[in-house]
Amino acid sequence: MSQTAPKSLVSLLSAANFVIGMGAFVVIGLLEPLAADLSVTPARAGVLMTVYALSYAVLSPVLVSITGQIGRRRVLAAAFGLFLVANALSALATSEALLWASRLLAAAGAGMFTPVAAAVVAGLTAPEARGRVLAAVFFGLTLAQVIGVPLGSYVGYTYGWRPALWIVVLLGMPMLALIWMRVPAGLRFQPVALGDLGAVLVTPHLMLAVGFTSVFLGGVYVLYTYLAPLLGDVMGFDGGMISLALLVFGIGAVIGNILGGRMADGLGAARTLAILSVAQAAIMPLFFFLPFAMPAAFALILIWSISGWSFMAAQQSRLIALSPVQAPVLLALNAAAIYVGAALGSALGGVVLEAGGYGPLGVVGGGVALFAFAMVFAPRKVAA
Repeated sequence: MSQTAPKSLVSLLSAANFVIGMGAFVVIGLLEPLAADLSVTPARAGVLMTVYALSYAVLSPVLVSITGQIGRRRVLAAAFGLFLVANALSALATSEALLWASRLLAAAGAGMFTPVAAAVVAGLTAPEARGRVLAAVFFGLTLAQVIGVPLGSYVGYTYGWRPALWIVVLLGMPMLALIWMRVPAGLRFQPVALGDLGAVLVTPHLMLAVGFTSVFLGGVYVLYTYLAPLLGDVMGFDGGMISLALLVFGIGAVIGNILGGRMADGLGAARTLAILSVAQAAIMPLFFFLPFAMPAAFALILIWSISGWSFMAAQQSRLIALSPVQAPVLLALNAAAIYVGAALGSALGGVVLEAGGYGPLGVVGGGVALFAFAMVFAPRKVAA
């Protein structure tokens, strides 16, 4: 085994994760044009995010497990190819049912690709260097929030939502060929045993700790899923301004990732998560008072995003500390919990939007954040 995975391979897998991230979350910036084209409400169009997130959470651990004995190059190529085909089907869909089915397929491809890509670089890298290369591989997903989603939103509002999805396909096609050429043939790794997974699933304090991710992000997605139509309706933003707002949100996510690691090291994991939960509970209800002056609105979005995406380093550190032996299982479940939170938050946001319009979204999201605050300390009490 080499000391570190080849930089060219790490860069390729990071770029592929960028395409995965853009294809997964670009729907958030396309809700209005997509809803108008299919003659549905933005809340109903938001179900697409719910379908994708739930499908990812359910299918990812299952598909990764049943393909564990197949060469990693074949799995990566098949998974990425499936993701691209699914996005092409989404761009061609003429009905809600076809669009939902294509998003399910996209989630299956992404749910195989991203964890296996991490396993490949980890398997090619010595333990003391794995953190750096794993961070580099996952950087593509973060960058998709900064560049991919706003770019897709701009294209969607300017040329239509279908061209935005075709861009995902076109960006990914050369990467598919490179994956087959650059990933070493014959790579395999030992998947986590289903028995280990079962042991964690029946341990209450560990599942409560994992559940924090779903609740915290669920509060974020109550509002984030419908941010584009909210800004269009309440702030009067056009497509260009909505794209700029999503770019600001993405920049906040990058800052949050960096800040969160420093907070976890300096303050400790539990204290960091508690502070961030309270911050979300205080910030999100401020969206009820929109419209603001444009600079104030952008500042609010930036601060909200920073606090909303600062939690991951602290959460992962807490899970590892709770059970170092079961850390791989806990981290895998934590990845699934991200999408469970996105799904539940999107679904709850849709209910709130249908019942009360855009105003209550931030208030409800803030209430969910308070529940997340309670969950920071629940695992310790249950385990006692």
